[in-house]
Amino acid sequence: MANNLFNPHSSDPFLLSRSKIDLYFNCPRCFYLDRRLGIPRPAGFPFSLNYAVDTLLKKEFDFHRAKGEAHPLMTKYGVDAVPFKTDKINIWRDNFRGIRYFYKPANFIVYGAIDDVWQNSKGELIVVDYKATSTLREITLNDGQDYHEGYKRQVEVYQWLLRNNGYKVSPVAYFVYCNGRKDKKAFDGKLEFDIQLIKYEGNDSWIEPKLMEIRKCLESNVIPPASPTCPYCRYRRDALNKEKEFLLSSQGEKMPNTKSKPLQEANGQFKFNI
Repeated sequence: MANNLFNPHSSDPFLLSRSKIDLYFNCPRCFYLDRRLGIPRPAGFPFSLNYAVDTLLKKEFDFHRAKGEAHPLMTKYGVDAVPFKTDKINIWRDNFRGIRYFYKPANFIVYGAIDDVWQNSKGELIVVDYKATSTLREITLNDGQDYHEGYKRQVEVYQWLLRNNGYKVSPVAYFVYCNGRKDKKAFDGKLEFDIQLIKYEGNDSWIEPKLMEIRKCLESNVIPPASPTCPYCRYRRDALNKEKEFLLSSQGEKMPNTKSKPLQEANGQFKFNI
């Protein structure tokens, strides 16, 4: 059962993570089941290799942060910045603390864990996110993939959080994208990466209207309809249909056309049409 469930009768601020905002984007129904009813999506396998890359990158940039100098990757791509020196960096990176802001109109405490923050010569903070993959295709954020759109929203939420904490923030964010190479003759106990720096100009104007929309969703007693593109909603629908079909057939009841009709929705709730 999930923790931190929304109670529509409570006046206490509700803690809303950046990842849950993205869950709402992906499927309002799954978000509602998670944050209102305590039924989260099944947990996936941990990305241990990605976590290792993330940890090593943080150590590497922290080395240059302590010296107050640019990382070679910044120099290579002509980025006018150095890693931002602050005693808050480890708090901002912590998944359970992160950087936070109380958005009063929605009564939400919004938070997220940032991979890194750089600072340019204008004193502006630059949001940086680390990504790891292994592909032979060109890496671009503009390929229309849902997860790349999610990456964009991710850094925009971080920019919004920093701005609302009183920092001057650059609209430009960067992705440090590490691509595991597959063209080596042998593994030899090591995995080599090509590292690419991808620039992205964020726009956080969507965030506050979306927070109010999320508030309205959570306060409603009607479960949002299933998303046609959500694999979790599709699984629940198909499983319920099959269970109903199996129960009817095992009881010897005649099935119309030997097949149950698809599960339908009414007022956000599933119902069977047999």
